[in-house]
Amino acid sequence: MPLPFALALFALSDLACAFGVGLENPRNAVRAEWTRLVPMIFVGTALGVTLLVNLPRAAGMLLLGIFVLTYAIYSLFPHSFSKSISSGWAWVAGFTGGVTSSLFGAGGPPYVIYLSQRGLSKEQFRATLGLTIMSSISLRVVAFLLTGLLLDSRVWLAAAAVVPSALAAIFLARKIFLRISRELLMRAVAVLLFASGGSLVWRALG
Repeated sequence: MPLPFALALFALSDLACAFGVGLENPRNAVRAEWTRLVPMIFVGTALGVTLLVNLPRAAGMLLLGIFVLTYAIYSLFPHSFSKSISSGWAWVAGFTGGVTSSLFGAGGPPYVIYLSQRGLSKEQFRATLGLTIMSSISLRVVAFLLTGLLLDSRVWLAAAAVVPSALAAIFLARKIFLRISRELLMRAVAVLLFASGGSLVWRALG
């Protein structure tokens, strides 16, 4: 299906899921980190939507495939850091996440990489990430409305089936999450991302 249609549909589904996770326990969020990320998320989202509207489909598919492959390869290798990174990297993470969120429907990785290296506790990390992604997706949905990507009735009809399914999947995922290790989960996701990214690049070049 066309990339703009797919991203518009994913934005609605993602928004419902983000609110479901982001409002679980917002008191644990580190608001200082959130306020550093959001301004550049706004700038990156505006640029990403502009590129999405004007970018040829093949080029968009190729860029999406390269992005997914890059992150998958990064995820497949273990990483360890001895100290927290500077808060200045929030500007880079926010901008990059805003662009990739609107252009590829995948703003999470830059936020995850940044926040995971800020020395936050497990609870702070989950809550801050949830609040950040909720803000990022809300901006994406507003941008898609302004550019007309969400004015297609077919998107809303598809969302009527997709959103309830996504919420049901989150409910089940919470139960599965408690039963498997974090390492196994991340490995499985990385392998699937690698396969998906490779397929996108192959189709774009073909």
